[in-house]
Amino acid sequence: MDLLSKAYASTSDDDDDGARAAAAGGRSEHSNPFPPPPKRSRPETYSANPIQMPVFRRPNFPAEAPIPGSYISKRQRAAIAADAKPTEPNPNCVHTSQVLGSLSDSDVPHSISTKLWRRKKENCVTSYQKPPSLSAALDGHVKSVNAIQWSVTHGHLLASAGMDNTVSIWNVWSNVQKRARIFNFHRAAVKDVKWSQQGLSVLSCGYDCTSRLVDVEKGMEVRVFKEDQIVQVVKFSPDNHNIFLSGGSKGLLKLWDTRTGTVVHEYVRNLGPILDVEFTLDGKNLITSSDVSRTNLSENSIIVWDVSRQVPLSNQVYAEAYTCPCIRCHPFEPYFIAQSNGNYIAIFSTKPPFRLDKYKRYASHGVSGFPIKCNFSLDGNTVATGSSDGCIYFYNSKTCKLLKKVKAYEQACVDVVFHPTLPDVVASCSWNGEISVLERDSCHNWKGPTVN
Repeated sequence: MDLLSKAYASTSDDDDDGARAAAAGGRSEHSNPFPPPPKRSRPETYSANPIQMPVFRRPNFPAEAPIPGSYISKRQRAAIAADAKPTEPNPNCVHTSQVLGSLSDSDVPHSISTKLWRRKKENCVTSYQKPPSLSAALDGHVKSVNAIQWSVTHGHLLASAGMDNTVSIWNVWSNVQKRARIFNFHRAAVKDVKWSQQGLSVLSCGYDCTSRLVDVEKGMEVRVFKEDQIVQVVKFSPDNHNIFLSGGSKGLLKLWDTRTGTVVHEYVRNLGPILDVEFTLDGKNLITSSDVSRTNLSENSIIVWDVSRQVPLSNQVYAEAYTCPCIRCHPFEPYFIAQSNGNYIAIFSTKPPFRLDKYKRYASHGVSGFPIKCNFSLDGNTVATGSSDGCIYFYNSKTCKLLKKVKAYEQACVDVVFHPTLPDVVASCSWNGEISVLERDSCHNWKGPTVN
């Protein structure tokens, strides 16, 4: 424990606030109330035998998938270990799904369903006259929610992944039952969830070292993709919806084919735990973010890969000593953004040599070690991000000016996603398990069930 304490002293992304305040510097050009944490200090000597991370006890892991010795943030460890007496998974147990409500939009008010279909046909992102009561509160998760995503093909459905081992499907504006499905196929916390474009199905991954493709209508698993690492993120390829990428705690990146359940490509490099992955718009390049805190090297923190050749094009994109829990590409312009644990969002070019924009950043919110995500609006003019103070921050994507700060939760706001067809609707989730849908009125004020 002494060695572990020395190795991680003043280096964690979620250090004490006092340590951050002491190292905060006097950066005058940004008025961020969340000062950046201190950068990692290099050790005076290097040991040939790296310090091994201890094995943290997590509930409900399958016997065939040992827990990798990867770094997990303090808050995630606390959430996973919240159960006083975790039980081992029963191999004879059949994991099923629960049907609580309808997936059909027939339960959605006619004014809302009509607007959804009309907007889908128009395929535009201009302003419009919204029907009333688009805001909603979605309650059901008993632990923190790690990720949410709207369905592109069924705009009234929202998927969520929780630390309570479940994936939920929400019929957001239903008059009868908003939580339509609960999938209990994972044996441990669920880290990420994505909608598939091939039918009504979702792909999820988590701490049970698996990715699982589930048919939402039938409530059945289509295929299980097993690995020997915690799977922390999944992403479908933009040019082939039968292909998805997974990244995990051992730094392994694998490209899977959902039709055969086999690995098509594997991207091999000595990386730390993968935090996020993102394809460029043309699908030819891949951007990954990994935790390099154990190496005391800033290189490999963000890597741009050639998808077909499976080689890195650049591994020195981000030179700061902070991890980046989220990567997002602009929907039209040739640049991407990275959420940094330095309490700002950095901007990079997607063209070689993938330079960092040193003159612009989004820097009014706080990250403070939480896995905070950010996203672009449909037209790419707005960046929305969660924050450790429970607020949602909206920035002008071009000028980086803060447009609006909305208090949504008492605990950290983890994820914010824009609706795929309604430009003035966003969904967000929090560290205490709440999910909210907010709408923007004609005065550009965001209204929601928990927003004044």
